[in-house]
Amino acid sequence: MRIANFSGALGDYFGAFADAVHGEPVDVLIGDYLAEMTMAKVAGGFAPTSGREGLRQFYVGIFLRQIVPELETLAQKKLKIVVNAGAYNPAGLAAKLRQDIADQGLALTVAHIDGDDIFENVAALVAEDELTNLDTGMPATDVHDRFIGANAYLGAWGIVAALEAGADIVICGRVTDASLVVGPAAWWHGWKPSDWDRLAGAVVAGHIIECGPQAQGGNFAGFGEIGAEGRLGFPIAEIAADGSSVITKRAAEGGTVTVDTVTAQLVYEIQGPHYLNPDVVAHLDKTILTQLAPDRVGVSGTTGSPPPPTTKVGCFYPNGFATTFFAYATGLDVDAKIDWLRRQMQSIVDELKLDDYHFDALGRPASDPATQAEATVAIRISASGQERGDLNKLLQGFSSFGLGGIPGFHGDAVGGPVPRVDYWPGLLSQDRLTQRVFVGGSAPIIVALVPLTEPVAPMERSQPSRPAPAGELLPIELGDVIYARSGDKGANANLGVWARSDIAWTWIEANLTEARLGELLGLHGGVSVERYDLPNIKGLIFVLRDYFGVSGSGNVGLDQIGKALGEFLRARTVLAPAALLA
Repeated sequence: MRIANFSGALGDYFGAFADAVHGEPVDVLIGDYLAEMTMAKVAGGFAPTSGREGLRQFYVGIFLRQIVPELETLAQKKLKIVVNAGAYNPAGLAAKLRQDIADQGLALTVAHIDGDDIFENVAALVAEDELTNLDTGMPATDVHDRFIGANAYLGAWGIVAALEAGADIVICGRVTDASLVVGPAAWWHGWKPSDWDRLAGAVVAGHIIECGPQAQGGNFAGFGEIGAEGRLGFPIAEIAADGSSVITKRAAEGGTVTVDTVTAQLVYEIQGPHYLNPDVVAHLDKTILTQLAPDRVGVSGTTGSPPPPTTKVGCFYPNGFATTFFAYATGLDVDAKIDWLRRQMQSIVDELKLDDYHFDALGRPASDPATQAEATVAIRISASGQERGDLNKLLQGFSSFGLGGIPGFHGDAVGGPVPRVDYWPGLLSQDRLTQRVFVGGSAPIIVALVPLTEPVAPMERSQPSRPAPAGELLPIELGDVIYARSGDKGANANLGVWARSDIAWTWIEANLTEARLGELLGLHGGVSVERYDLPNIKGLIFVLRDYFGVSGSGNVGLDQIGKALGEFLRARTVLAPAALLA
């Protein structure tokens, strides 16, 4: 079967849906809209006004604008659509879509799935020691009464039930990103819940294509080597009955599918070689990537094992306010100017009650600048605190230096203080969930639970296992020998690194230790590093625990959820054998 992605996040390219509908033949279209940061921003938009009551009405209206003009074509082509655009209100989105279909006189069946929203049961669950923090192990006792959203990550079997019941369009709320692919694949091929290897293969395919253009060069460190120009297209996964797949693309669209572009997505936002999902654990250390032809990468060898007895619950809660604004230092004596403004701002900060504060000068001015822009350094100033008034005073203090500060003082305020929303990744026993599927106006289908299993054993951190290549040492930029991709997982940063050659793999496996990575990234003592090996792709996975503080969504530092951390690492210079560059 062929599954095409048309959305990797809320705000992705609007026209991708029509491109997928009218493009090369596929069987199913899937769209992912619910990044954790997205859910947090949505919650933050409702927090100061209608709070929970407003939030529970929210669904992704953009999806309606994408699909409604194409309903007749969908019916003619008999395409299936699976999305998580229901967000906090899948029933509301399904009802609106059913009305739009009726208005056009079409015979399309819409199903929606609920059971992920456990908000009403939070207090009772916390009293029974559920919803402990996945990252820290802390109980939710002191924070759960601030939650305005709590949605469990559901698996794929509700989607399977909806498709088996004849649904053409399946509206989900919070399911795992990979479930959008696993569900259609399991339905199409008639898999059973115990087909661990097949399900794990589909999880990997889903993980690779769920972020849209990233599978064919988006955010890829080697973008300059693949001719990435203009807008990139969206990927397709061809999934076989044994769970293996081929990642490909529409011929006319931008981007390239290579082993490296697929690897970049494979290592993205995971926390080790065992990828836990509610339906299966996918063992990524067995996955083999093969360039079969131009723009066709085979994905095979993935093995699966029974899922954990728990699933993750994305809980969001208001936690004060945050603000970000920019100052600019221009021309000569720029370091002295930055230092003076830093001292002035610190005098204001010392009088306030802030949770966090950052003063980051970005980059360096050019020598003999040809334009004012080349002569200018941006200074990003950000802060968070429990009281909006403290942040307003910070902004007022900044403005007060306009006539009594650095020469050429100017800046940009990016709005006033906004609600800060933190993310609590809770753990919930899967047997506490009831997943229901509503197909048309029929009575709900109750999805059978996967039999509970024993907890998954912790992954073993890796250590260098062989000597590094010898030879004359030269200063080498890491980016010449590695690719990298990074992102967020709750309060932790994920950093995947893979070697560009066999000899480079031997060197990074021996030299890029947990301690060395911490040195290269300048990590402070509150961040701990874990390393895991993926020798099948010549790669390493690093988890930087507590890198974002409480959570990525509530963090106000530079590069809020760590998307450029890998590129920072690649920019570092190390002493390494010259043979690595051969």
